[in-house]
Amino acid sequence: MKRTFLLSILAMIPAALLPLAATSQVAPDAGTRSTERGEPSYHYEVYAGYAYTSLNQVNLSRYGLQGVNLSLTRDWGRYFGVTAEGDYFRFPISSPVVAGSTLTPSVESVLLGPVIHANIYGKVGGFAHLLLGGEHTGGESQTPNISFAGGPGGGLEYTLSPHLSMRASGDYIGASFSFTGNSSQLAYSPHRTFDSRASLGVVYRF
Repeated sequence: MKRTFLLSILAMIPAALLPLAATSQVAPDAGTRSTERGEPSYHYEVYAGYAYTSLNQVNLSRYGLQGVNLSLTRDWGRYFGVTAEGDYFRFPISSPVVAGSTLTPSVESVLLGPVIHANIYGKVGGFAHLLLGGEHTGGESQTPNISFAGGPGGGLEYTLSPHLSMRASGDYIGASFSFTGNSSQLAYSPHRTFDSRASLGVVYRF
């Protein structure tokens, strides 16, 4: 009898503590997404910045071109995403951009590919991507009009706020163009070329 009564008392103790444990847990806000460390997590990021590209596909090119680099990234989780990127280069570092020629080439590209990113230390993060797509080089009589293009790249970011970061990045983009014009200054342009690119700008996450 006493043993049965004692067991009943012991059984009542955890039953009484369960409501207290449940009320001590705070349910996360349904409108807030967060990482395991409690940091905000966003699904999209937009980048815009100043950009530079070398001009190796144009023979006798002494300088590169300046322009703009834009991208939109859709993230899945903390480490993986897909990036769509567009570039436009038109303004030469120095004139003439091609030795012995008055032509002013331009480069436009649209690229797409996977990206991995992670925090490195404190407010500094890094990323790497592999982009594929198409590139157009105009103003210097090369063919095809649009070439298959792509290559690896990556960069560093410094977090300014939960939504805003500064980014410095670089890429090594290959394409395939052949010379078809009548200018001897641009003859024998190599069929396969790789251009180094760099960009500095701002990232906004939402």
